Amino acid sequence: MLKLLEEIPEETTVVLTGRRVPGELVERADLLTEMKLVKYPFEKNVTARERVEY
Repeated sequence: MLKLLEEIPEETTVVLTGRRVPGELVERADLLTEMKLVKYPFEKNVTARERVEY
């Protein structure tokens, strides 16, 4: 992945998503966001709502 990133032109924006980011990518990133689940309706058997979740 790091080699691929080196070959991408500087003016190109790259967005990566996923979990368990290797330290090398953390150091290389300009922006890193960590999301944490606090509350999720599905845990109470509430199904997804059309035009809200999808």
